[in-house]
Amino acid sequence: QVQLVESGGGLVQPGGSLRLSCAASGNIFRINRMSWYRQAPGKQRELVALITSSDTTNYADSVKGRFTLSRNNVKNTVYLQMNSLKPEDTAVYYCNVGVWIAPMNYSNYWGQGTQVTVSS
Repeated sequence: QVQLVESGGGLVQPGGSLRLSCAASGNIFRINRMSWYRQAPGKQRELVALITSSDTTNYADSVKGRFTLSRNNVKNTVYLQMNSLKPEDTAVYYCNVGVWIAPMNYSNYWGQGTQVTVSS
């Protein structure tokens, strides 16, 4: 089994910054891609950013230039640095990690979610 622990959410004023972390632990053979999704009230969950095992990143158009995704493969942790936050960034943010728990056994895991609120 694999566990994901998220941290770093909270309340911030428009223009402010937050850094989200997601640490994976458990029965991990190798981690593939790591990503963050978000879900605002009344909206569908959407992909915010992802990073592949070769450190290639992709971002939603709405966050390009403001959010930066990085990973620490030693700590099995992915970080989402969020700058110039806007009220429309308010959502529950979820970490998603693709994990090989054995050479032929691959699964996706979700974190519990962390609330990000951007408001004055």
